[in-house]
Amino acid sequence: MDDMRVTSINVGREEAIEHGSRTFVTGIRKRPAGDAVHVGAESVAGDTISDKQHHGGADQAVYAYSADDYEWWSAQLGREVPPGTFGENLTIEGLPTDMNVGDRLLIGDVLLEATAPRIPCSTLAAQMQDSGFGMAFRKAERPGIYFRVLNEGEVSAGDTVTYIENPAPVVSILDLYRLAYELRPDPAALERYLEAPLAERMRAAVEEKLAAARRT
Repeated sequence: MDDMRVTSINVGREEAIEHGSRTFVTGIRKRPAGDAVHVGAESVAGDTISDKQHHGGADQAVYAYSADDYEWWSAQLGREVPPGTFGENLTIEGLPTDMNVGDRLLIGDVLLEATAPRIPCSTLAAQMQDSGFGMAFRKAERPGIYFRVLNEGEVSAGDTVTYIENPAPVVSILDLYRLAYELRPDPAALERYLEAPLAERMRAAVEEKLAAARRT
């Protein structure tokens, strides 16, 4: 992949978002940082992760979204959707919508490894103030990608990004994304997916689906 660069690195503090009759306490509202930010093994410095059951941790330390996919969303919604809106830490120009689990990104000293797609939730709908946005996000198949941090360091807007392909790919991010909604997955495919360096939450989800598929 050529001409990839960091458009912005985004961090957020915990905020309350009201939507309908519910209040969401979340760190999804991330805003571009003005300076270099340290990317650590479990989190991005200055960022808040409120829902630690589903987000963050060593295997999902960084969430990245494509600046090109933001352009697509802006066209679809008829308004600008700025970096950080979907809660990503890194907005990257040229980042493909799909990658293989185990593909890596090198940004200066920082080395990231793709581990899982982002699955939309009600917090994202609240952020967009649109109850139907979760379904729109699902159908768009532009989920963004979670990464584990293999080497820590600082990242700034404008940094170049080098794409390193997994030499032995097993499953793609979009395969895993579609699996989240598949009712009757193929057990042989699930067994194969478990050979990939998945995020632990994703691994647990695949194992659960595999156990259910074997029972039926």
